[in-house]
Amino acid sequence: MNIAFVALPSGEVARIRSTLRDAYGKPVETHIAKGDAYPCRHCLDETPTGSPYLILAHRPFQSRNPYAETGPIFLCAAPCPPAKATNQVPAILRSSHYLVRGYDAAERIVYGTGKVVETGHIADYARTILADAQIAFVDVRSASNNCFQCRIVRRDDGDGPSGV
Repeated sequence: MNIAFVALPSGEVARIRSTLRDAYGKPVETHIAKGDAYPCRHCLDETPTGSPYLILAHRPFQSRNPYAETGPIFLCAAPCPPAKATNQVPAILRSSHYLVRGYDAAERIVYGTGKVVETGHIADYARTILADAQIAFVDVRSASNNCFQCRIVRRDDGDGPSGV
């Protein structure tokens, strides 16, 4: 099965940058990157050292249900190019393990899919759970802080992701 790691949609990121409001309607924080610890969820790259970045509460879901988790993320404060959907694990996933979990089309966690996975095995595990037609997408989150990192979706015949 072909899969794609996808970043936050550009329209959503543009809205955050223009309103400077988070998922709770609170002002986002702006800071200056001091090193490579501020991975942007839009370009899936590090915010360049010395550049401003945003910290905000984010909910990467359309619906509001008990499983629509909110957590902290970083974004480049300045416009950045969106990450290209790819089957390669994004470079920002540098920790040894991540929480990988499947969701259904109603954006609800599918029990039994959540697992802490070694970074090198994320793509294989995502393929395994996406083989179940009930799974609409897979989210990758920090295993230690639960921060949203990126989403994994099925890729249709190599011409683009589906289910984004």
